[in-house]
Amino acid sequence: MVSARRSFAGALPVAAMSRLCGMLAGNEGAAQYALDFGRDEFGTAYLQVHVEAPLTLTCQRTLEPFVMPLAVDSRLGLIRSEREEAALPPGCEPLLVEDDGKLNPADVIEDELLLALPLVPVNPHSSLPPEVTDEGSPEPAPERTDNPFAVLRELKHND
Repeated sequence: MVSARRSFAGALPVAAMSRLCGMLAGNEGAAQYALDFGRDEFGTAYLQVHVEAPLTLTCQRTLEPFVMPLAVDSRLGLIRSEREEAALPPGCEPLLVEDDGKLNPADVIEDELLLALPLVPVNPHSSLPPEVTDEGSPEPAPERTDNPFAVLRELKHND
């Protein structure tokens, strides 16, 4: 694929990516992808990955599902051993390939989407409920009149 500078494009159903589905609130939709194999000016074999997918995540602010459009554009340097990683050009992430030189494009697409998922997904169009922001409670919480350290003060003065 690298020598022939092959390119592939298509759609991969989100439901077909089981590891990714475990992180989502729903498995609807499909990932649109473009994969370009090649060799750069230094002779390094690479795979250019472009993926766009509408993923259904759970908003951690409201705990409601929402669709987040996710786009990934990365260059992966195809290496056969970890020693080769240091020779990769800047901006090129390593992708360890088996000795037979084969890789599964669906796994690469799924890995890139997993890496691009936000740590804490938040729907940008959401807001906190009023009961959390104190706008829903008309009276403030009563202030504490007894001092929890008063007992310690008494013990200190008795010494």
